[in-house]
Amino acid sequence: MATFLSNILFKGIASRSLTTHLSSSSYYGMRYLNTVSNDPDSHDDFKPATKHESSGISLSDVVEKDVKDNPVMIYMKGVPDFPQCGFSSLAVRVLKHYDVPLSARNILEDPELKSAVKGFSHWPTFPQIFIKGEFVGGSDIILNMHQNGELKELLKDIKSKQ
Repeated sequence: MATFLSNILFKGIASRSLTTHLSSSSYYGMRYLNTVSNDPDSHDDFKPATKHESSGISLSDVVEKDVKDNPVMIYMKGVPDFPQCGFSSLAVRVLKHYDVPLSARNILEDPELKSAVKGFSHWPTFPQIFIKGEFVGGSDIILNMHQNGELKELLKDIKSKQ
């Protein structure tokens, strides 16, 4: 009897269509949605929005202000406490070694921000690190500068975080 029930259950699961109106992926049985539902019953207040859209400030202005106002600014995949890529993780680890205040933006949250940063720096890859308002480069350049002592010299007059 148990075998019969498990076969019915298995056949039912195996034959059930897993396609939905939303693009999704599975990882160890958990579903992660890749798109936002276009449910007509959902109110606009609950749709994702970025602050710059409602403020009237262009993304290039946001990037320029970020770079100007933050002694160490990194545009990366993820956030410093949870990088989403190995190169971003490497850059954060190197910069944290110097105990300087680190400001960051997650480019994965906004594709338009990613494009704006590329346009600002004229550099195609991420992470992108700016120190004292100047574009320095990515994780490979930061690592090289750390290994040869240039990064220590560049960061020496930035007050450590407290």
